[in-house]
Amino acid sequence: MSNGKVLAYGALGLPLAFAALPIYVHVPRYYAETVGMELALLGAILLVARLFDAFIDPWLGWLADRVPRRPMLAISLPPFALGFIALFNLPREFSALWLLGSLGLTYLGFSAASVAYQAWGAAVGADSAERTRLTAAREGFGLVGVVLAAALPGVLASDLSVGTARLAWVLPPLLLVAAAATFSLVGRGRFVPASGQPIGRSLRRALSDADFRHLLGVFVANGIAAALPATLFLFFVADVLGASSASGPLLALYFVAGAASLPLWVKLAGRVGRVRAWGVAMVVAMLAFGGAGLLGRGDVAAFAVICLASGLALGADLALPAAMAADLGERQGQSGACFGVWNLVAKLNLALAAGLALPLLDVLGYQPGGEGVDYGEHGLGALVFAYALLPLGFKLLAAGLLWRWRDSLEIRS
Repeated sequence: MSNGKVLAYGALGLPLAFAALPIYVHVPRYYAETVGMELALLGAILLVARLFDAFIDPWLGWLADRVPRRPMLAISLPPFALGFIALFNLPREFSALWLLGSLGLTYLGFSAASVAYQAWGAAVGADSAERTRLTAAREGFGLVGVVLAAALPGVLASDLSVGTARLAWVLPPLLLVAAAATFSLVGRGRFVPASGQPIGRSLRRALSDADFRHLLGVFVANGIAAALPATLFLFFVADVLGASSASGPLLALYFVAGAASLPLWVKLAGRVGRVRAWGVAMVVAMLAFGGAGLLGRGDVAAFAVICLASGLALGADLALPAAMAADLGERQGQSGACFGVWNLVAKLNLALAAGLALPLLDVLGYQPGGEGVDYGEHGLGALVFAYALLPLGFKLLAAGLLWRWRDSLEIRS
């Protein structure tokens, strides 16, 4: 497959990821501060909507094995865009119902589009190497979308809430241009509709594959290791480093490093295999976590190096395991079902990280707002443990499982 077609396939990953960051980062703050919604009500709505988002993925994956992926993707994009616009353009009354409905519409469109898009990429790729390139392109464009979404609110308006609301109107033209490139230049790929078996049997079939279960096990451990510092990043920068104003540039450095590293991981995977390349990335991440545990107030330059290293490792986390899952899905003849389970696990990783880290910090006595005081005050030692050392343990577990199952996970097709 030519580089142009690979890039055309990846282009649609930009608007999908562009919307994901505001949904998870900006929506809570926007509805709490700008709309004035009570935190308890806001939290309950977000929990219900995110559980809905996670548990519809297996159903959507089952559907993606029974209908052509391109039409499913095309039908999913309008509700995704409309829901996203509605999130930041709400009426004065019934804001809670509006939030729940617009989130539900956005999540339904986003999840259906994501599953169909991933399954389509698995079908378009002729072999393991092509699927790795397609996955890397999709995730690379996705990282560009994340960086754009992080930077634009401050560019669109001096007031962050106004800039966030205006961000909603940037998505439709981005989505239109990217979708035009993807649909016009990328072929349909192979598609043989799966049998009419019910969803339960389809999911059991996906999970009956020992190699897929092993890959999911590594993915869960590795995903929690990544989600913990993502959840606690702003707390760590503000209270341990005492440099909350540097959080934006540091995040940008992390994502840019991840995007830049994708071609390197694809090339390394072609030479030594995806399992070994992913293992190298895990070692880089473990060194970064270990280094973060040694930092204190004012160590912004050292933390920038850590963000660079962990961003490099992020590139492998995004490109390689998903490409391996695509191979396993194609081997089963139901890549949609496999990606439905895969996306469910990825979303539960984020939920589990927040559910593990925040209560643990509360129990250990961490109080936000320490602004770089000694570890003994405000429970900053607990924050360092949860941000750096606990992820290090999960990353070690992931690396151990990857090494144990290395032979069965190195799939070539």
